[in-house]
Amino acid sequence: MKRKKSPLYKSFGYAFQGIFRTIRDERNIKIHLFAMTMVILFGIRLKLSAQEWMVCLILFGLVISLELVNTALEACVDLVTNERRPLAKKAKDAAAGAVLFSAIMAAIIGLMIFLPKLAALLHF
Repeated sequence: MKRKKSPLYKSFGYAFQGIFRTIRDERNIKIHLFAMTMVILFGIRLKLSAQEWMVCLILFGLVISLELVNTALEACVDLVTNERRPLAKKAKDAAAGAVLFSAIMAAIIGLMIFLPKLAALLHF
C-alpha cells in the first residue's frame, strides 16, 4: 500500500524544522554560521563585487548543506547502532571529513577574495 505524500507546504515545514533543529542542537553548524556572518559583514565593508558575492553564496550553501547532511548521517548511524562499529565510524568520519574539506576550501577561496581587498584597504 502506497503512503500518501504530505502536501508540499508540509514538506517545506519539515525541511525548515531540520535546519532549525540542527542549528539548535549542533555546535559545528553554529561555528559555520558565525563564520558566514563574519564573511557577510566583511564583504559589506569591503564592497565585494556581484561575482565575489556569488562565490561566497555558493560556498555558504555548500558548507551548510554538507553540515546538515553530516548531521543526518550521524543520526541515522546512531539510530542503527550504539555500539562502536568500524563501518559506523567510517561513515561518520567520511561525512565529517566532507564538511571539513569543504570548509577548508571555502576558507582558501575566501582568503583569495579578501586578502587583496584588505591589502588595498591597508595600503600594502
